[in-house]
Amino acid sequence: MSSMSAPPLEFAAFPVSQPPSQPYTIRLCLRLRSSPVVRARSPAPRATATAVSTRPAVSLYGDRDVVRLGLPSKGRMAEQTLSLLKSCQLAVRQLNPRQYTADIPLIPNLEVWFQRPKDIVRKLQSGDLDLGIVGFDIVSEYAQDNDDLVVVHDALDFGHCRLSLAVPKQGVFENVNSMEDLAKMPEWTEERPLRVVTGFGYLGAKFLKEKGLKHVLLLSADGALESFPPMGMADAIVDLVSSGTTLRENNLKEIEGSVVLESQATLVASRKSLHKRKGVLDITHELLERLEAHLRASAELMVTANMRGNSAEEVAERVLSLTSICGLQGPTISPVYCRHNDKVAVEYYALNVVVPQKLLYKSIQELRSIGGSGVLVTKLTYIFDEETPRWRNLLSGLGL
Repeated sequence: MSSMSAPPLEFAAFPVSQPPSQPYTIRLCLRLRSSPVVRARSPAPRATATAVSTRPAVSLYGDRDVVRLGLPSKGRMAEQTLSLLKSCQLAVRQLNPRQYTADIPLIPNLEVWFQRPKDIVRKLQSGDLDLGIVGFDIVSEYAQDNDDLVVVHDALDFGHCRLSLAVPKQGVFENVNSMEDLAKMPEWTEERPLRVVTGFGYLGAKFLKEKGLKHVLLLSADGALESFPPMGMADAIVDLVSSGTTLRENNLKEIEGSVVLESQATLVASRKSLHKRKGVLDITHELLERLEAHLRASAELMVTANMRGNSAEEVAERVLSLTSICGLQGPTISPVYCRHNDKVAVEYYALNVVVPQKLLYKSIQELRSIGGSGVLVTKLTYIFDEETPRWRNLLSGLGL
């Protein structure tokens, strides 16, 4: 048998500030201790986890001219991010796949840095990055309500998941179907707290306290958290859930009110960079415009149909009586010229209208009901508004 052995788990207790009238116990246990060197460090794990840069903050926003965009470095999130940018004509050029830097040829003065999602958030806070694309769950966990981080676009339409609490289906939790039921369980005491394993210590602690759980032991771990309750290492988990299949296969269940937050990919910026670094606001505007135009277009389709009528106005009256085919502002109707008895005549009018993808079949049925025929359906690439509302909201939030 090998003399090498795994380092023991080290449990450290940290109080959570609270009004004296509401006693609440929460013990946060963070990771492993493996050597005397680690043991000699400060026992406060939060300080270790958040210390990113020791340079003076005053220099962080004036020591470079280039704008930096942080992107996820690996995994499905990285692939989907690059795919979205490419769809917006913003293909990332990485000369060497082993390098952490790249560029976007269409946006000069912009550097791309591939980083772990949590490091993107930390480096936005430290000033080493100006912009980043990262999941809202990571922003919420590692920014911890930091006012310097601004969510520029909150719905990039990929990376969908939810952070949720789950408990075993059987045993003492068999009749537990809501967070209220969980909070009322007499099993959890100061001597025997509810053991919750999670990689989201900040959000998990905040959520459990808000839900009224008074005796909680938070265990910090990453990966395969579903195995902890069956192995007897924890009572519940707080983890990211997509379809819920993994939970079900490990005999775990979500309960009513157990969703901590809904998440998807977001575009985030440093408020200080937006104010202080030259070019950040302009590049943010271009990114936002391209993303917004593409994402809006991806949910819509252009429908073209021929319709008999005596005039364009008469055709318009018929179309506007149907709400599903009214278009962005209204239908575009133009005459279709044909030769009839050696004369040029108008018997049909061409209708062009933008409809939501989810209403396509209903729209076609309604077009047919008012005489539409020869229906063509075309995908859209961009829909640019006069000005995206998110840009106006950003400027307002920045006081500009």
